Amino acid sequence: MIEAKRSSILATLAFLMLMGVAVYFRLWAIHYNLSADDTQIIRQQFDIANREAMDESAEWRLRYDEEVDRTKKCLQELQVFQESSQKGQNASHINHKLAVLQKENAVLLERLEALKRELEEERLKCSTRSMK
Repeated sequence: MIEAKRSSILATLAFLMLMGVAVYFRLWAIHYNLSADDTQIIRQQFDIANREAMDESAEWRLRYDEEVDRTKKCLQELQVFQESSQKGQNASHINHKLAVLQKENAVLLERLEALKRELEEERLKCSTRSMK
């Protein structure tokens, strides 16, 4: 009887161990399937996040390019303005020079007229002397 009890306990223990191993393998298989699904879900989420990051990066690059273009346009307009301003300064400088030259020309014309009168007077003196 002790031996029958002992063999029944061993059989029950072996059966329980076998059931435990079966349950363990079943749980492991479920966990593996969930892990595989999780891996797939994680991969999909990573792909989505990667695409979103790429889109955001492209958007920021586009904004950067637009700012560069706008800056170039502003610099070109500024350069054109500076050139026209410099031409305006040159024009005012040229106008000033022209005014000074016109004044000098007027003074020289007056001097020329005075010299012509002096020459005419000297000719008259010479002609009156030679007539005497």
